[in-house]
Amino acid sequence: MELIYIANFRIPTERAHGLQVVKTCEELAKRGVIVQLVLPERDNKIKGDLFNFYGLERNFQVVKLASPDFFKYEKYLGRLAFYLREVSFLIKLLFIKFDKDAMVYTRNPEIAWQFSWRGFKTVYEAHNWPERKGRFLKLFLKKVRKIICNSAGTERELKKRGFASTLVVPNGVDLKKNIFEGSKKEWREKLNLPIDKKIIMYVGHLYYWKGVDSVVEAASIMKQDKDLQFFLVGGTEGDVKKYERLIEQKKLSNILFCGYKSPEMIPGFLKCADILMLPNSANKKESIFYTSPIKMFEYMASGRPIVASDLPSIREVLNESNCVFAQADNPESLAGGVRKILADSALASQISRQALEDVKKYTWENRAVNILNFITL
Repeated sequence: MELIYIANFRIPTERAHGLQVVKTCEELAKRGVIVQLVLPERDNKIKGDLFNFYGLERNFQVVKLASPDFFKYEKYLGRLAFYLREVSFLIKLLFIKFDKDAMVYTRNPEIAWQFSWRGFKTVYEAHNWPERKGRFLKLFLKKVRKIICNSAGTERELKKRGFASTLVVPNGVDLKKNIFEGSKKEWREKLNLPIDKKIIMYVGHLYYWKGVDSVVEAASIMKQDKDLQFFLVGGTEGDVKKYERLIEQKKLSNILFCGYKSPEMIPGFLKCADILMLPNSANKKESIFYTSPIKMFEYMASGRPIVASDLPSIREVLNESNCVFAQADNPESLAGGVRKILADSALASQISRQALEDVKKYTWENRAVNILNFITL
C-alpha cells in the first residue's frame, strides 16, 4: 500500500503537530506502508533534516515543494498572507503527479477537498470542529473516504454533521524514548536544575488556552514555600518574554522559564520533576473538547505524578486513579492539587504507577495500527 501524507506545515517545527505528523509516517512505514511525506519548502530557523531533528528511522520519503510563503509578509497583508500561502500550495499540488492508486492522508481540509474531488482515496485527520468555518469544512469533507479523529469530542461534532465513517485515535508517545534510565538527582545534575527543591513543571507551548496563567498564579499563591520551584519548559521567544515580564511585575522568584527544548531533551526534563502540570483552560472549545495533548502522554510515560484540569478532553485519558484533578482556570485549585500530592507520597506513587501502566495503550505504534486497520477496511 502506498500512502501520500500531504501537510501544509513547516516541518521540522517547535510545535507539537510536527512531531505528530512525522511519527505517524514513521510508524505506518514500519508496518509495510510505502509512505511519502509531501511538505512545502519554507524558510526555517530549525536547520538540518527532520529525521535527525526528531530522531526518526529513515523509512519514508520526504518531498518538499517550492511554494511561496506569503506569511513572512503578514505585517503588511494581515490574514490575507495566511490565505495566499494556503492557496499557493494548493495550486502547486495541482501540477504534481501522484499515483492514482495511492491513498492521500492529510490534516488540511482544503487538501482533502482537492484530492477527494480529483478521485483519490482520501483520509482526513480531524483535530477540532471550527465553528466559524463549519460550512466550508462540511463541503471540503463531502467526498472524503474516512476521517480519523484525535478525540471523542472531535468525533462527536463530526457525527452531528452526518459524517459516519470516523474513528477516534488519540495522540501517543514513544515509550522507548520517554522511559529514561537514571535517577531524578542524576538528571537534575545533567540539566543544571536544583537538587534540593521540589520541582513543579509545565512542558509545552504558552498559548493562553494551555492554562499557563493559572500556573503563574499558583506559583504566586505558593511563593512562601521556599522548598518549591516552578519550571516552565517550552514556548516561543516572544511568549517567554511576555510571561517573564508578568513574573517580574509580580516579583516572583519561584518560577523560571527554560525556553524551547528539542524533542529528545523533553524526557530528561520530565525526569527532573516532582509534579507535572496539565492546566488547560476552559475558555476555549479546543481545550475543553478537542485536544489530545502529546505532553499528557509524555507526562504519563515519565512516571511522575500529574495535576490536570478537569475537562472532558483530558478525562478521555486521565481519571482519578492516574492523576489529581484541579478545577480549570482556578489557581487555588491547581495549588491545592500540588499540595495534595506533596503531602501524600503514597498517592503520588499510586497515580504515577497507574499512569505509566495506562499509557502503554497510547503508543505511536498502536496508533498507527489502529489507523491502518481502519483505512484499509
